[in-house]
Amino acid sequence: MPHLTFAAVAGWLGVSLSFLATWYQFHRVRTVGIDGVSLTTWLQFVLMGAFWVAYGTAVHEFVIVAGSLFIWPMQMVIVARLSPWQHRIVVLRAVLFIGACSFVPTVMFGWSAGVYGTGVAMVANRIPQLHELITHRGDLGVSVGSWTVGAMCSAMWIAYYGSARLWAPLISTGAAMCGNVAIAVLAAYRHRQVLVEAPLSSVVGSI
Repeated sequence: MPHLTFAAVAGWLGVSLSFLATWYQFHRVRTVGIDGVSLTTWLQFVLMGAFWVAYGTAVHEFVIVAGSLFIWPMQMVIVARLSPWQHRIVVLRAVLFIGACSFVPTVMFGWSAGVYGTGVAMVANRIPQLHELITHRGDLGVSVGSWTVGAMCSAMWIAYYGSARLWAPLISTGAAMCGNVAIAVLAAYRHRQVLVEAPLSSVVGSI
């Protein structure tokens, strides 16, 4: 498979998996609820999406633009379900954090600095969701499918960036993929824990 063709296939697979991963969480929030879903994490996804759209436009890579543009509406619905207007400090912190990591380095040092800063933000972005899963036993609102597909999506983006020789986003995405895998594994453990403990709770409650 020619070099450019492989990059295109990997990139559009990344776009498709990004859409699927976000849809899993979007669907779960609508049907199961928001229990355990982190406003900080998803608000930062929306803000980082703005950076990737700007970066993709700057480097003339439409597939990078599409990777964020197509999933923005679902991400915004998830954020809206988490009532950001009731958590203004959280919103302000998210805006300042992504601004400091992504946009300020870009303005001062160029796109590569912004991409590396966004990589730091992507790793930090997973921490609130990990914290929710560690501290709350019944986090059924977190979609295992979403984060599992997200990890697969990151793998496709890594293949794309490698083929296109875009090393800064490759490194940043690789770091984020580790967070996706950790969240998927922990969410699966929490879901299994709830399923195992539910019958026992029912028995105790009936005594």
